[in-house]
Amino acid sequence: MMTLLRATCLMTALALTGPVWASDPCADYVPQARPQNASRDIVGQDIDQIMDRGFMTFAVYEDYPPYSWEEAGQPRGVDIDIARIVAGDIGVEPRFKFVAAGENLDADLRNNIWRGAVIGGAVSNVMMRVPYDSAFNCRVEQVVFTGQYMTESIAIAYSEAEYPDGGPVPAYFRFDTVAVENDSISDFYLTSFAGGQLAQGVRRYPTMQDAMAALKAGEVMAAMGPLAQLVFGAGDGVAIHQPPLPGFAKSKWTLGTGSHFAYRGLSYTVDDAIYSALSDGRIAAIFESYGLTHQAPER
Repeated sequence: MMTLLRATCLMTALALTGPVWASDPCADYVPQARPQNASRDIVGQDIDQIMDRGFMTFAVYEDYPPYSWEEAGQPRGVDIDIARIVAGDIGVEPRFKFVAAGENLDADLRNNIWRGAVIGGAVSNVMMRVPYDSAFNCRVEQVVFTGQYMTESIAIAYSEAEYPDGGPVPAYFRFDTVAVENDSISDFYLTSFAGGQLAQGVRRYPTMQDAMAALKAGEVMAAMGPLAQLVFGAGDGVAIHQPPLPGFAKSKWTLGTGSHFAYRGLSYTVDDAIYSALSDGRIAAIFESYGLTHQAPER
């Protein structure tokens, strides 16, 4: 379930704490004392050790279609298939750890990549679906951010019967109903837009899947969220568009991978595998297999 936790992961990744020079995104950052790992036994392995043992581990978000979920006990999703490409290029077996989102992106990276959770603290070699932001990267020195594989963006799905002349824009939701995932970036945007004038039209659901189910059932007139999730959950009579979003600080962002800073050889190998799969169309084919259109990342 994606609640405030995943939303704050994204908001933390995209937020800037002060002015940043265009030529140097780290210009205003003052390095702090680095936190120490509690034990050498929970630090990830380098690429040679991974190849020797024959498998590598990937942290993926749980219950998060179309990106990562389990079906009949089997991992499925875009992120799962991309991870399989990476492991296949390295020549090892992929193993998946489904994780819940922490309170923010720093917590996710700390728990899954460089230190481990307080309880059951094993880290993974690679974490999928990590938002890429150059200023944020400066602040998290324990993680290397590579392997950008897609761009995500915010869109609006709507009932064609309710809007026969074209899709709604945010201002419509002063009177019309719109479904969002509870405490998501779309929820934050709509409830704060125009001094809160749209809040009365917002209907919150535990997940984006639930929000899209409500739209298809006619409980709401529209739904707002990440484009791929809207497309994956759409059905007959539902259309999707991406209108201008006034006041939305960043409605499009790049997603990639994160790995432990001590094992840069692994991070570069992961990046090479993803770059190759982007170049030869394998990643675009994964998106197509789930009925999605791949939005190429900025690399």
